[in-house]
Amino acid sequence: MTYLPDSDLSGTISRLFVYPVKSCAGIAVQEALLTETGLDLDRAWMVVDAEGVFLTQRTLPRMALIRPELKTSELVLRAPGMLALHVAVDAVEGPATVTVWKDTVPAWDMGPLAAQWFSDFLEQPCRLVRFDPDCRRLSGMDWTQGVEAPNQFADAFPLLVTSEASLTELNARLAAAGQEGVGMERFRPNVVLAGCGAHDEDRVDMVRVDAGEHEVHLQPVKPCSRCSIPNIDPATAQSSPTVSDTLQTYRQDARLGGAITFGMNAIVRQGVGQVLRVGQRVAADVRFE
Repeated sequence: MTYLPDSDLSGTISRLFVYPVKSCAGIAVQEALLTETGLDLDRAWMVVDAEGVFLTQRTLPRMALIRPELKTSELVLRAPGMLALHVAVDAVEGPATVTVWKDTVPAWDMGPLAAQWFSDFLEQPCRLVRFDPDCRRLSGMDWTQGVEAPNQFADAFPLLVTSEASLTELNARLAAAGQEGVGMERFRPNVVLAGCGAHDEDRVDMVRVDAGEHEVHLQPVKPCSRCSIPNIDPATAQSSPTVSDTLQTYRQDARLGGAITFGMNAIVRQGVGQVLRVGQRVAADVRFE
């Protein structure tokens, strides 16, 4: 066990999530290998339209109903009314070129069976693609202070970190307004912290994780601005503006021109190859700017 020195904040990892297919449902895991692009196999696959442009719940809320399962050598995808789709983790069918936000990158197509499955469920022509590991798609270096932090198909950064207390604060505000609470799944984090205060993740310089013999360093670099996806109920794919409307009352962030934020995008500064586990101790110091 490593020694975490006295810090401004301390707690534990309470939950870990991996999202194998961008914008489809996530998988709650007890442990995950940490790579330079985030948790292993996170956003390794992506659904694209006929022109190779990425698709998300923003325009296709039904993607929330596609539920992945990772097995030893395959990714299994299930959706209402569909037979399970089995995709080999270590096999691809041909090269592709795809676009995710402003980046056009090489990828690998997963073949006609996967394409037909997604096209049938999403009711439009689709392909499933795999990130090309030879491609180096970097996070915005204006936020990483010049550090090269590669991603796979994540929106912009390797990891998203948030806290149980942040969700508790939101749910308290929803309850005060007579609304039902929501689950953490709506915010699609990778690492959820317990034991700290609401939105403490916004204010820390480095999250240090006791990973046994080694210490992992995760650096929050940019507040996560929120689109319409947290409004989508992951169980039904139905959308309501309640979450965004509530966040708008207290989570406007001047660093992003008043955009509403929840959670922090983070990069991996130390610990590639280590395993993050639920229950590991974390510590962090408050950042003063």
